[in-house]
Amino acid sequence: MKTKMTLTVILTIVVSAITVYAHHSVAALYDASKSIKIEGQIVSFTFRSPHSALIVEAPDPQGAMHRWDVAWNAARELAQQNITRESLKAGDKVVITGNPGRRSEDHIVRMITFLRPADGLTWGNREGETFR
Repeated sequence: MKTKMTLTVILTIVVSAITVYAHHSVAALYDASKSIKIEGQIVSFTFRSPHSALIVEAPDPQGAMHRWDVAWNAARELAQQNITRESLKAGDKVVITGNPGRRSEDHIVRMITFLRPADGLTWGNREGETFR
């Protein structure tokens, strides 16, 4: 019985450590003091938790084309805002504003607002809402 209890405690500690290690800090990846706008076409849309993601082909501020990895909210949160796995398709033209990655060469963005001009579909963090 004592061995079983010890194994349970050790397993709990290991699983907890893995979970803590796997979680990343938004502040470590993105510069919240800056904002950029990218305009381009969706390459892919991944509807999942903990973060949904878009890959968008768009130029950087100097005009060079890149594939941007755009982090979005969790699938559950987006579904509550009427964004579903079928809402976005490859080839959709989009305009996204967000916080750029701390390293510009990574071409990552934490989404703040979204617009699909073809039909006016919009999304944006409301006052006081935070990205998770």
